[in-house]
Amino acid sequence: MKPTAAYCGLLCETCPIHVATRVEDRAEQLRMRVDIARRIRETYSSECAPEDITDCDGCTVEGGRLFDSCGHCAIRACARRNHFQNCAWCSAYACDQLETLFRSDADARIRLDAIRSALLRHGIG
Repeated sequence: MKPTAAYCGLLCETCPIHVATRVEDRAEQLRMRVDIARRIRETYSSECAPEDITDCDGCTVEGGRLFDSCGHCAIRACARRNHFQNCAWCSAYACDQLETLFRSDADARIRLDAIRSALLRHGIG
């Protein structure tokens, strides 16, 4: 099965928070969440404790569980408000918020650029 890109181009299937959600062994899940909280503190200078790492089924899932930051993500909110499958469908692609995200995840840009190119080849966008 081909991984689905989130609205922003990240792959939920490879997100450590999403991966930890799917782990059934509670001790391993806790170990993963401790590591995730440490990485969030180091990467984003944001205070985060293991108990802050909640279950997340992926940002495009209807009615699913969301990590708090995903639930408050401005990129996600914009794409959902505009009924886009992802940000590549937007006429304002790539906005400042996406450009900021792309600085920390170049693969997200690559994914969305490929989708955007395909849309433009088909006269969409």
